[in-house]
Amino acid sequence: MAVTKERKSEAFGKIKEALAGAASVVFVNFKGLTVAEANTLRKDLGSEDVGYTVVKKTLLRKALEEKGFVSEEKLPGEIAIAYGQDLIAPARGIAAFAKKNPERLSIEGGIFDGGVVTREKMRDIASIPGLETLRAQFVFMINSPLQRLAIALDQVAAKRG
Repeated sequence: MAVTKERKSEAFGKIKEALAGAASVVFVNFKGLTVAEANTLRKDLGSEDVGYTVVKKTLLRKALEEKGFVSEEKLPGEIAIAYGQDLIAPARGIAAFAKKNPERLSIEGGIFDGGVVTREKMRDIASIPGLETLRAQFVFMINSPLQRLAIALDQVAAKRG
């Protein structure tokens, strides 16, 4: 059944709104994803203030061109977009869910920091840990030499004492 012009314009408006308000957008191929899995994905992404919506590729391409983004890559299969104000959260959320369902969900590229990026680059972005993890790693890096120094001094004191 053909989609009416009114529904297409509503969908186009929703895509434009998502692109306008997002710091990053991830193009997601969701071939074979069940409704229950899609709802779980939306819930997981929603907890990180990330939106997820299924889009028509032609409408997405038109909205991207309107915003000045040009992508040479063809988007395979059924496409959805994950978008949010956090630069990394959409990609990280999709990647986490894709680990559980690798045959049904994959990152196919996106928009990051004002430009279109390839699937490989977006997958690399998805592997960046969260802010809390980065803070913990930083504290560990700072603490590690001090810990080793304290252990060495303790060993020296034990030998002398």
